[in-house]
Amino acid sequence: MAKQETDTIRALQGLEASNASVRLRAALAIGTTPDPRSIDRLIERCAIEPEFSVRDMLTWALTRHSSSVTIPRLVDELRSERAQARSQALHTLSKIGDRRAWPAITRALLTDADDEVARSAWRAAVVLVPEGEGPELAAVLATQLGRGERETHLSLSRALIALGEQITPTLHAAMTDPDPGVRRHAIATERLWRDPDAGFEFAIEEAKRIMALGRTRREG
Repeated sequence: MAKQETDTIRALQGLEASNASVRLRAALAIGTTPDPRSIDRLIERCAIEPEFSVRDMLTWALTRHSSSVTIPRLVDELRSERAQARSQALHTLSKIGDRRAWPAITRALLTDADDEVARSAWRAAVVLVPEGEGPELAAVLATQLGRGERETHLSLSRALIALGEQITPTLHAAMTDPDPGVRRHAIATERLWRDPDAGFEFAIEEAKRIMALGRTRREG
């Protein structure tokens, strides 16, 4: 048996270890000496790995393999019933950055009921979106304005801002939405886009102030 094959088998066994440090070193070893036979096991481990640092190393190891081989398998994983499997596959696709994966970033994933999956889909989408499809993506992302808590709000704002000038019409439309949560999030995103140094908390407070002024004027 060739040395690389032996090393690969040993590293794959290490991915199953109870100690997270052993799993981390195993993923590092696989990424350092890529072997296509490792891809399926790496993806399977991504779906169940509890430690963030190990998941990050698993993703790195996958990016070290040929994208022509990894992308189809990651796309298959997007249909998994396990939320972590979908989220990690999306995260890895965003790190690979190959736009051949774009058709797999569906509206269903962008609006996934699981916040972590949706956030991963937003990040992947803005990396992979082809030229000319930004406005359509912005329109889908805007349907998620007001969703979830602070981290989800911030993730969506960052995704929209990454699309640049083309988000303007979508944000302006959202600023008149009947839902105050949507309006506030849209205003905050617009403020953050125009002044990135202000910070998200300041943008949210500014949005609240603008909405309060608007109510005062209407009542007056």
